[in-house]
Amino acid sequence: MTPDLDEGPIIEQHAERVTHANSTAEFLSIGCGTDSRVLSRAVIAHCEHHVFINGIKKVVFS
Repeated sequence: MTPDLDEGPIIEQHAERVTHANSTAEFLSIGCGTDSRVLSRAVIAHCEHHVFINGIKKVVFS
C-alpha cells in the first residue's frame, strides 16, 4: 500500500471488530488483511465495469 492509494474514490469499504485486548501485531494483521480484501474487491468491480462516476459521486453496482 502507498500513501497515494487513499487519494482516489472510495469504491469498497469494510470494518472489522477489534478490542482493547488485541495486540499491536494483531491490529496490523487485521488491518492488512482487511485492506487487501477490500482493494481486491474494488479492483474487480472496476475491471468488471461496475463503477461509474456521476459528478462527485461514485455509483457501484453489485
